[in-house]
Amino acid sequence: MSERAAPFYCPYCGDEDLRPHEEGHGAWECGACNRAFQLKFLGLLARGLQPNSTGGEPI
Repeated sequence: MSERAAPFYCPYCGDEDLRPHEEGHGAWECGACNRAFQLKFLGLLARGLQPNSTGGEPI
């Protein structure tokens, strides 16, 4: 099994200074804005992505 990908940017400030947090799996801390956050995969959607079949945006 492969390791999960790490986030590239803080979801709050957009900075790249991220480090793993001690709280557990998927937890990260941002050195720029001093916030800690956790990423969690919820699952796949049963319906999947629905393409826009009209070919453009509505007027």
